[in-house]
Amino acid sequence: MLKKNVLRKKADFDKLYKSGKSAADRYVVVFVRPNGLEVTRTAFLASKKVGNSVARNKARRLMKESYRLSLADIPKGVDIIFIARNTIINKKQKEVERSMSAALTKVGIK
Repeated sequence: MLKKNVLRKKADFDKLYKSGKSAADRYVVVFVRPNGLEVTRTAFLASKKVGNSVARNKARRLMKESYRLSLADIPKGVDIIFIARNTIINKKQKEVERSMSAALTKVGIK
């Protein structure tokens, strides 16, 4: 992902948490908010509840790959945060992709 496509500022995260739409599915929680830009910015998070650093990094890699494969279906001009749930441990990429797609559908993106 390019640097311009990554959410980094705390203010952007706070806006997203406060006024964005959210939806949860079996393996992920999604927060979405329009950003008024020409690009879609994303962030992938995994808290310590997911597991040790190896498990958290694997969860983030699974979410990033699932996002990359479904990138064509996501419109431009939104901020998205994907948060891994502790149920994501030892799951296959296809399962995570279905979960992310379902959560985005619930929030009205897909």
